[in-house]
Amino acid sequence: MKKVVLSIIIFLSLNFKANSHVEHYINFNFLEYELFRNDKLIGYHKYDFERENNELKIKSEVSFKITKLGVDLYKYFASSVEEYTDSKFVKFTSKTKQNKKDRYVNIIINPEEKNLLIDGSSYKGKASKEYIVGTWWNHEIIKAKAQISAISGRIIQQDVTFIGKEKIKIGDKTYNTLHFNFKSSDKTLPDSKKLDTDIWYEENTYLWVKAAFDKTGYWEYRIKTYK
Repeated sequence: MKKVVLSIIIFLSLNFKANSHVEHYINFNFLEYELFRNDKLIGYHKYDFERENNELKIKSEVSFKITKLGVDLYKYFASSVEEYTDSKFVKFTSKTKQNKKDRYVNIIINPEEKNLLIDGSSYKGKASKEYIVGTWWNHEIIKAKAQISAISGRIIQQDVTFIGKEKIKIGDKTYNTLHFNFKSSDKTLPDSKKLDTDIWYEENTYLWVKAAFDKTGYWEYRIKTYK
């Protein structure tokens, strides 16, 4: 299918509603993904949705390791909390351990200027409130001009392309999905910093079903369970 660059018209035709992203996930309490590298299971990614009155917290945990001949070559663990009040973003915090390297990011709303304030291991400063944290569960990321790294706070300007509607089979279930590709807008970035990720969302529920990218191996996130 011919690739089509996303526009406001396409977004409307897909029935994505502005400023209601959190409400789309009111029926989800838990998401779990399996993480594969070169088709080998290496870890997991879990989301817990906690609700109290008008507040929502999404707690996330990611863990994986790459081994060879029984030796751990690379270990990764990250935990984060994303907070919303009345369906509006309030705060994000994360801590990541990459082998022996510690990385972090803290994001809050600037109460005076209504933009974002980022304190991260790769970036410290202001950012537009229209940018979104790159945690992937939230389909609103397809409309953002930039995403913020959930590991370090780095701002990643992005171009998003709608690839088309696809049926994706994971385990014994088939999903009707919308397939998108995310690429870095800045083509001068080194390859290690460039974004080039494919994401599939279920058409009717906006559930994140799958992600894939090629970087020192072919990686896939595949939905395992949700409730």
